[in-house]
Amino acid sequence: MSAERATPVLRVEGVVKRFGEHPVLRGIDLEVEAHEVVVLIGASGSGKSTLLKTINLLEQIDDGRIFLGDEDITDPRVNADRVRARIGVVFQHYNLFPHMNVLDNVTLAARQVFGIPRPEAERVGLGLLERIGLVEKAKEFPDRLSGGQQQRVAIARALATDPELLLLDEITSALDPQLVGEVLDLVRELKAGGSTIVMATHEMSFARRVADRVVYLKDGRIIESGPPEQIFESPQREETREFLARLREPFA
Repeated sequence: MSAERATPVLRVEGVVKRFGEHPVLRGIDLEVEAHEVVVLIGASGSGKSTLLKTINLLEQIDDGRIFLGDEDITDPRVNADRVRARIGVVFQHYNLFPHMNVLDNVTLAARQVFGIPRPEAERVGLGLLERIGLVEKAKEFPDRLSGGQQQRVAIARALATDPELLLLDEITSALDPQLVGEVLDLVRELKAGGSTIVMATHEMSFARRVADRVVYLKDGRIIESGPPEQIFESPQREETREFLARLREPFA
């Protein structure tokens, strides 16, 4: 008798989102297993960021359901703040609080949302800063850090509450090219550590190296989904082939 399949960390069923009369998501179905890294690709306006915002309940959906584990988090009776406390999110812009030092930024949610005593929160926070190579910056304010350092702090902040799911939305798009690598190296380390990640990115070479599964979106629909080798080397759909052909970034 075969073992029962584990409940996915995330399950998106038939999700529709409109802004006014304009449909942005047109029936999205997606499952993400524990420790899986799913990378969303597609042109600007394809729905990647909106999908991530619906998963984190920053945008209300017009149809469909989203499950985090066994819980339907799109049920209107659900406490959205409690759901968001289970999900770590990092956006394009670091969104660090400029009046707080790095350690306070990293530990804020643990202290304020989860009620963890400051000494314990700071012990965990310093461990995360050590992990990302910035423990010596713990008492610095964000404006004293480079963009890459600020984005790494934002990732550490998202990890400080040990989230079930990590959402990364174009986290390198606001960085100078020379800083992109250090942030992507950290994501690679998170994958190696078993984090469950859904990531939207324009970095195709990185998607190829780090993803367990690549999902191509166009006009609010999932056109094709599969292992990176399939998507990048032998895509099944003509739309996917056309999108990749327009990209000039080498995959090697």
